[in-house]
Amino acid sequence: MEDNSKNQPSTNKNKKLITRVIIIAVILVAVVVIGKKVLYALRHEETDNAQIEMRLTPILSRASGYVDKIFVNDYSPVHKGQLLMVIDSSELELQLEEMQADYNQALADIENAKASLVNAGASLSSSKGNVDVIALRKEKATSDFNRDKNLFEANAITRKQFDDSKSNFDITMRQLQNGELDVRVADTRLNILRSQLSKAEANAQLKKAKIDQQKLKITYCRVFATSDGKVGKRDVDEGQFVQAGTPLFTLVNDQNMWVVANFKENQIKNIRVGQEVAIKVDGFPKLDVRGKVITLSEATGARFSLLPPDDATGNFVKVAQRIPIRIEILDEAKYKDILRAGMSVDVAVPIL
Repeated sequence: MEDNSKNQPSTNKNKKLITRVIIIAVILVAVVVIGKKVLYALRHEETDNAQIEMRLTPILSRASGYVDKIFVNDYSPVHKGQLLMVIDSSELELQLEEMQADYNQALADIENAKASLVNAGASLSSSKGNVDVIALRKEKATSDFNRDKNLFEANAITRKQFDDSKSNFDITMRQLQNGELDVRVADTRLNILRSQLSKAEANAQLKKAKIDQQKLKITYCRVFATSDGKVGKRDVDEGQFVQAGTPLFTLVNDQNMWVVANFKENQIKNIRVGQEVAIKVDGFPKLDVRGKVITLSEATGARFSLLPPDDATGNFVKVAQRIPIRIEILDEAKYKDILRAGMSVDVAVPIL
């Protein structure tokens, strides 16, 4: 019993010593860890207000109609130029046939106008020929009238002969006037027919343009991917009626990704374009991602909001503003199958 009582104080002393060693070790570890974090924070500008961004392209309908076929599902990978959806174009094709028939009628009108123009040209030539003939008659009638007038004044011919010569001269002059009038009328008709031909040709061009426009509308019934990537949530189903401009899909272009980090305004004094940064992804804490500062925004994030704050009105409360900074992900191809748009990250930029 005496031996046990003598060993008891020694055992208690050992336990207390071990406890103290453990406490000191824990404190030392905590000091080292906290010290490293404090030292790291003093040497870096950090923010957890950051996320991964990718280009999101809305795929819109450029034609109205009922959805006939859909060839992709939610989150399906697609390639640029791949057919995504077909809208029923039966009504547009019927309209195209009607426009084509109308255009053919316009072409026939052009041919009729050309034929009328040829006839008018021939009529003008005939009228000019008649005028030339009458002009020759006028010269003879004028000569006969002057000769008979002199003979009548010399009492060499009778009154009746002189009257006949004068009457022939007057008739010839009237015929010449009528012939010249016919030429002017034929020339005016020719100009009118030229204008009608130009109008018919312009009308045909207009109808041809409408046909081309209709064909273009029909091509809009086939919706293609504008880039490589993945389809987001599908917002349309087969049989649904869609209006032109209706969003159908959102295409996530996973060929290019970057990080947008929102640093406080008092942090950007230590950030420069070209600096390398460390990126920690919340979803993959062991993943070591490196990046590089590409550009700093020229305005705070609040300036881009729908209703920017106006500090000149109401009660003013000073709040540290955030400056968006775009960061390029180095070797992004390695993380293409891991990272997703919108994922939260922590960004640390070393202080120069």
